[in-house]
Amino acid sequence: MTPDRARQTSDAESAQRIEELIELIDALIDVIAAENTALAIGLPASQSRHTEVKTRLAEYFELWVGEVSARRVRLPANNAALQAKFTARIECLRESMDENLIRLRAAIEASQRRIETVMSAIREQMAGASPYGAGGRIVQRSASSGTSIRA
Repeated sequence: MTPDRARQTSDAESAQRIEELIELIDALIDVIAAENTALAIGLPASQSRHTEVKTRLAEYFELWVGEVSARRVRLPANNAALQAKFTARIECLRESMDENLIRLRAAIEASQRRIETVMSAIREQMAGASPYGAGGRIVQRSASSGTSIRA
């Protein structure tokens, strides 16, 4: 096989691998978009069913990044259409991830506000039932103090 022929085969294999990477990126974009939609309607982040899928796809993506970084997979220099497609999908993924980060932060903050509201209600309820005031002194007589018992 001639060096030019070997390079063409290598370019074809690289192009195929890059297409596989683009499919993975598209799957990540889809799951992130679905999660963003769920978060936008107020679903708490902890209840997102997309987290497991997103995590698994992100792990695969991280492996791909390692392959590209180690130069085991490369974007063929002579394939401008593939380069443009890859660049566009990476940009779309970045935008989706930026939106996801904003929505996740908002969902976490909303969850924290809900927790604080519940805790505040519990504290109020407990404070109302206690015979002691903030200074530690008895404010009211306890119903179980036995003052109504006569001998």
